[in-house]
Parts: sequence; C-alpha cells; structure tokens
Amino acid sequence: QVQLVESGGGSVQYGGSLRLSCAVSGDTFTLYTMGWFRQAPGKEREFVAAISRSGGMTRYADSVKGRCTIARDNAKNTVFLELNSLKPEDTAVYYCAAVRRVPNIVTYPSDYGYWGQGARVTVSS
Repeated sequence: QVQLVESGGGSVQYGGSLRLSCAVSGDTFTLYTMGWFRQAPGKEREFVAAISRSGGMTRYADSVKGRCTIARDNAKNTVFLELNSLKPEDTAVYYCAAVRRVPNIVTYPSDYGYWGQGARVTVSS
C-alpha cells in the first residue's frame, strides 16, 4: 500500500516562502506521477502542480505559475513544493497525491489514487 506523508506546513507572512515535502513509501516511487493540490475552507480541492515520473516535465496552475516550483528526488522517494511570494489566498490545506503508470501529467483530483493527510498552510497579511 502506497503511503504519502507531507511535512513543512505552517504559518507564513505575506510575501514569504514555504517548502512542503512529501515522502512516499510502499511501492517503486518512479512509477508514480506526483501532484500537489490544495483546498481552502469552503472551496473545492484544486490543482497546484504536478511532475512526471522522471521529473522531466512539470505543470503548474495559473494561480501559482512563476512563484511555485515542484521537484522530486527519486533517490529519496520524495516530492517537494516550494511556493514563494505567498498571498493570503494561498491559505489552504495542501495535499500530496500520486498516480501510478500514467503516460502524461494529469491535473484532476479524480486522476490520482493515493493521497497524503494534508499540510495546513496559513498566510497572514
């Protein structure tokens, strides 16, 4: 059974930066496309970023493009999300997600079969 464990959430001031990590165990990490999603109070879960199995391709939501970087360390079975120039609207619970053996990057929550428990990020103005 694949397990995903996020870390790195917390409270950050407007304009600050945050780095989230997601450690994956239970299967061969390089078989999985990885994604980050977030869910703000009262809103649906939304796509933030995704990275291909090799790390050679990435995709970002328009809302974070230019201030967000997704990366993976396949030797350490870990995927990272760095978010800069944080705004109050970035406040949400951030979820790491994994999908096995897909040929392309996918961006819908329903595409992903495995989820972490979530990491809360609060941005204060």
